[in-house]
Amino acid sequence: MSAVAGDGSANTEQARAPAAETTGGFDGHLAYELVEKQVSFGPRPAGSPELGKLQDYMIAELKSYGCIVETDDFSADTPAGRLPMKNILVKIPGQQQGIILLGTHYDTKKLPDFVGADDGGSSTAVMMEVARNLCAQKQPGKNAVWIAFFDGEEAVNREWKDPDNRYGSRQMAAKFAASGALPRIKAFILVDLVGGKNIIFARDNNSTKWLSEIVWKTAKGLGYEKIFVNDQQEMQDDHLSFTQRNVPSVDIIDLNHSAAYWHTPQDAMDKISAKSLSAVGHVVLESVKQLQAR
Repeated sequence: MSAVAGDGSANTEQARAPAAETTGGFDGHLAYELVEKQVSFGPRPAGSPELGKLQDYMIAELKSYGCIVETDDFSADTPAGRLPMKNILVKIPGQQQGIILLGTHYDTKKLPDFVGADDGGSSTAVMMEVARNLCAQKQPGKNAVWIAFFDGEEAVNREWKDPDNRYGSRQMAAKFAASGALPRIKAFILVDLVGGKNIIFARDNNSTKWLSEIVWKTAKGLGYEKIFVNDQQEMQDDHLSFTQRNVPSVDIIDLNHSAAYWHTPQDAMDKISAKSLSAVGHVVLESVKQLQAR
């Protein structure tokens, strides 16, 4: 199925993104195109050939930005049997041993005709465009920045019930613990469902308070206080794989305003705002700067 309207509306929406010069270098036009590219592969549940095609594209694209890219192929026991999965990790070196971790999941839930433009597509596009910006920096920051693209965030069954979810982030957190990298992570910023046309991000009660404060204060300083609001919510997402291991983590997610199309075939390109992608990307890039300065 095609998820892009043929009447020019997609081009009009893309044009609403502000110039990259005004958003810290984050290009909302490019991010929008990255969502389109993901959707063009069709539904992309874990273990599917379509997700494999996306993996190949993402790795090649990230390398074209000059990024150092590592992959972790693993298998996960799910209600649908043992599935092959792949985590993708961009590593941007720092001057010291600390790590600022950024993350998103890139799989879609296994549902008929579900192409996940917002749920999976938007956050993956944001983190790829963040990677394009950060991998191009000539001078390393104080801390390394690692950008994780998790496979297998979605539950295989309809309902989200542990342990049927977060396969990729649990795998990566365990691998970091085994390698000794986990204590070096100063902060983890997760994004999910960030591309809607009417995004509003409430503070997640399962996130680390001081880190949420940095991100929300940064957003306010950039003029996004109507998007990053002080309402409270409680989210179960990939950040739990890290908070459970005492890594300071924050989840930027708008499930409330995407609920009308969440996990339905209606989660297509007509739901995506290039302006929203720009706002979130701008906040992530500036939050990294704030964390580097701590």
